[in-house]
Amino acid sequence: MNVIGTVGLPGSGKGEAASVAEEAGIPVVVMGDVIRAECRRRGLDPAEHHGRIAGLLREEEGDDAIAARTLPRIREAAAESERDTVLVDGLRSTVELERFREAFGDDFTLVAIRAPFELRAERLDDRGRDDSDADLEALRERDAREIDLGLGETLDRADVEIDNTGTLSAFRTRVREVFGVEADDGDADGDGDETDPATPDAGGDGA
Repeated sequence: MNVIGTVGLPGSGKGEAASVAEEAGIPVVVMGDVIRAECRRRGLDPAEHHGRIAGLLREEEGDDAIAARTLPRIREAAAESERDTVLVDGLRSTVELERFREAFGDDFTLVAIRAPFELRAERLDDRGRDDSDADLEALRERDAREIDLGLGETLDRADVEIDNTGTLSAFRTRVREVFGVEADDGDADGDGDETDPATPDAGGDGA
């Protein structure tokens, strides 16, 4: 089993990378689903309590709590899939990275998805994300929270980097190369219009 983890700042393109994986039949495990499930178990609305519960889990079970709870989901996804690869979306800290490397050894690959601040802000604004609203300061604050969790160092320790500053087609093609999958028939160039900008993350805040 090969396990690929993705890491990136908000709007970098992790959600689009996950979409590429799903289209190729690669199961996607979202680390934030662990937190949403715990919110529901405690009778709380994930939309309102996601961050607080993530913090509580780390306090109660250790800094690698989210990764530890994700491991069974990864193994279950692999067992149910015909593919030998699983994508894990939502790594943030080096502690989580080390937990996955301990569990999977050389079968784990961390992929960093990078894009500059201004481009990420534009993408999030185009998506109408509630936490951006074209507010650059809000995105800076969110970046700072992610970096405080260790995301910056985790990015620097990635095995592979994907630069997401070009077209959507170019980005999707590069993701396919890294994931080791072929383009769909009739989509050999990646994703149609070469002028389309690459899109931001489609999922939630992860962990």
